[in-house]
Amino acid sequence: MRFPMTINVTSDHLPVLPRSAPWVWLILALVLWIGAYWNLTAFADALLSVIGLDRTTHLGEAVHFFFYDTPKVLLLLTLIVFVMGIVHTFVSPERTRAMLSGRRLGAGNVFAATLGIVTPFCSCSAVPLFIGFLSAGVPLGVTFSFLIAAPMVNEVALALLFGMFGWKVAGLYLAMGLSVAIVSGVVIGKLGMERYVEDWVRALQKSTGSEFQTERITWAERVESAIAQVRDIVGKVWPYILAGIALGAGIHGYVPEDFMVSIMGNDAPWWSVPAAVLIGVPMYSNAAGIVPVVEALIGKGAALGTVLAFMMSVIALSLPEMIILRKVLKLPLIATFAGVVAVGILLVGYVFNAVL
Repeated sequence: MRFPMTINVTSDHLPVLPRSAPWVWLILALVLWIGAYWNLTAFADALLSVIGLDRTTHLGEAVHFFFYDTPKVLLLLTLIVFVMGIVHTFVSPERTRAMLSGRRLGAGNVFAATLGIVTPFCSCSAVPLFIGFLSAGVPLGVTFSFLIAAPMVNEVALALLFGMFGWKVAGLYLAMGLSVAIVSGVVIGKLGMERYVEDWVRALQKSTGSEFQTERITWAERVESAIAQVRDIVGKVWPYILAGIALGAGIHGYVPEDFMVSIMGNDAPWWSVPAAVLIGVPMYSNAAGIVPVVEALIGKGAALGTVLAFMMSVIALSLPEMIILRKVLKLPLIATFAGVVAVGILLVGYVFNAVL
């Protein structure tokens, strides 16, 4: 069956799939992907057992985290880039930009931030979809709204905050977190910093747009195009993913709770909020992993706003995430992103401390 679509896949470097049964290969690949993703914990446990480490130790937990998170992020990146590659064959970058341009009071940013709520990714896991958005031609500011909201404001964080602190804290966190994601994305979009996206990503956007012709193509050709994008993008960013996750794993098991409580207490000076943010940036965890730390800190007398600012910096401004993003973005854009989000997080910390 042929479809009246739009791209011309003629590269000699594309893989060749049997034209008669692309669905067989897709289904087989999906089954293998689901099987691998479903058994990530068992895989990490097995590797940890082979090398003889105990997960209850700091080193064991750090190594287990690396064994678990590395294949998880790579699997997510592969799947998302593949899906976006298929989407490219149906929807042009120009049409995608039109849908998410945010011309009406940042509607695109609101949509992207809301999408982030229902995607329970840590910051490094959200990067693959961020790359997919960029390669599909979604505006830069809109992609940042997603990148911020996905780790910071998701159902895991909200459910845990609701269970531990009640609906008022969870609701205020939702409102403030979404505001940070939306406003930060709008600000970055208004600054017009597209030139600070790495050249290979910009070239990918342009080449995707230039592929849109008037020819009819088969599903096998769509799959071939998507596989080529996976090979291109994953092949470029995987070393940065490994480096970022290795850094995160190295500090994952070492959370200096007593030290942090000493500067996060209710009687701490005004600089305790920015200090908490600076402490949180080198760390790496998802919402489910950091909320119990938040509970422990508050139980030891830390101020709620200061601790939530720390939590936001851990899951939205992690240093491992910045390392991965360095392959996609140039340093001025990464610095702008970190600065804008940090200002928003500081405001959240001060607001929580003032009203609660």
